[in-house]
Amino acid sequence: MLITANDPKRKSWLNVDKNSDFPIQNIPFGVFLTRDDIITIGTRIGDYAIDLGAFHQLGYFDGIPLTDDMFLQDTLNDFIADGRKTWRLVRNRIADVFDSTYSALRDNEEHREKIIFKIEEVEMLLPVSVGDYTDFYASKEHATNVGSLFRDPENALLPNWLQLPVGYHGRSSSIIQSGIPVRRPVGQSRPNEGETTPNFGPSKLLDFELEMAFITTASNNLGERIPIEEAEDYIFGLVLLNDWSARDIQSWEYVPLGPFLGKNFASTISPWIVTLDALAPFKVDNPEQVHTPLPYLQVEGKKSYDINLQVGIKPENATETIIVNSNFKYMYWTMAQQLAHHTVNGCPVNAGDMMGSGTISGPTKDSFGSMLELTWKGQHPITLNDGTQRKFINDNDTVIIRGYSKNNDVRIGFGECVGKVLPANK
Repeated sequence: MLITANDPKRKSWLNVDKNSDFPIQNIPFGVFLTRDDIITIGTRIGDYAIDLGAFHQLGYFDGIPLTDDMFLQDTLNDFIADGRKTWRLVRNRIADVFDSTYSALRDNEEHREKIIFKIEEVEMLLPVSVGDYTDFYASKEHATNVGSLFRDPENALLPNWLQLPVGYHGRSSSIIQSGIPVRRPVGQSRPNEGETTPNFGPSKLLDFELEMAFITTASNNLGERIPIEEAEDYIFGLVLLNDWSARDIQSWEYVPLGPFLGKNFASTISPWIVTLDALAPFKVDNPEQVHTPLPYLQVEGKKSYDINLQVGIKPENATETIIVNSNFKYMYWTMAQQLAHHTVNGCPVNAGDMMGSGTISGPTKDSFGSMLELTWKGQHPITLNDGTQRKFINDNDTVIIRGYSKNNDVRIGFGECVGKVLPANK
């Protein structure tokens, strides 16, 4: 099916700033609370939130086979489960209705009042009910940095890392939307030198992790696998992800079974899911892999995406300092490889499941995706614009992640993924 929504020549009759993350070619999906205290599924064009529940009820999706309540729900799960054909029909129709050449909604003031809100009039909510959350460890630069910090730098990557996308199952109950504060976690950390009793208290090494996450649709039954050539058909879209990490808690607990309390206290995602279809113009060559993967992981064609990523820290009552400029294209293992590997053993994937990329680090220091790497385990503190220094994240710091793709024709962005750190509970 032709993706007419992506036409770079389209202009909307809504006013959209040329540097907006949300031109008419984007049409992401999210869930928000309207000024009338109604929860609805919607999209965004420029600085306007579009109520798709009202849009549907007023007949603008006529001819598309949708259930009456498809957009009157508090999550996108059912819409995602309807599959790629439906997603494309819906995006194409929204693009048509808001195109500058289409006047039906533009000239109907009563309908516009029910459908269109200023973005500041709505409250964004978690876009999906995440049934299962998997976090990968798929950036070669990040894995090499961490391996160098905690093991012999000559053997930074374990033998399996170059053969398969390493991952672990995270905790979906602590996935939160952008803007919700994060409470500094409390837990055990390593005993002091010469002692055997571990320390206990608030994490002293709280970190962010620059990640992206893809949202899946229902795909395979128990015992079946997703062939790699079909994997992207089951990926709805992407969000920005800050997978907060308590490094001191994690380093004490992670052997032998991996991340647990150091990771499951909070994972913040951006509220708008940007579809793979919208990102199609930004596909780039996949990173060259050291070993030829096993056949089930071998990809044909471009499966990586050129998405610029940025991280800023804003202390309370101070200006923001940009500390990271990176890119999603640096990922060693692609999303298609991650999903194919996730299901090769017959693990079923459902609509609304979330797969984190793992920390995204690039080849230069300013592209490292965590404080652990940026300060090299605290040895080289970062100086912020207000003159204060950071080894890790302080209480009342706000971490802001941004992401966008851009070419000569269009900019497609994700907005912001924001989280402020609050002191630990006493």
